[in-house]
Amino acid sequence: MAFAIKAPIADSGADRFVFPAHKTMYGGKAIGAGDTVFLFASERSGGRGLFARGIVTAAQALPRRPGIERQTPCVDVRVQRTALASRPFGRAELPRRTDWSDGSPEAEIDFKFYRQGTDKVVGLSDEAAAFLETFFR
Repeated sequence: MAFAIKAPIADSGADRFVFPAHKTMYGGKAIGAGDTVFLFASERSGGRGLFARGIVTAAQALPRRPGIERQTPCVDVRVQRTALASRPFGRAELPRRTDWSDGSPEAEIDFKFYRQGTDKVVGLSDEAAAFLETFFR
């Protein structure tokens, strides 16, 4: 399974990235060492969307905090960049939609990242991962 991370990125040209206590949704808590991950620089923080692909070098689920009933699972993730995107792909490149159920990879990415704008780690379908691979040479 492939994953994607959307986060504020200070240096998109870096070789390594660390995402401490990052929220997970849509299967993101299953991320582990050796997994492929697509990195998105959060547009809410001045980024432009997909900028790199990498390999997870370490991932660890954080324990739940006691006394809080509803919590979003969080993970610490470390990533080694393996490629830079050859063309941009972010919210601006997605058509505006209100129906996220058409089954397209674009709809999946739009739903998981942009319907709710928080930064997060998400799991991707094989189709969405294959679509994102087209942005790399």
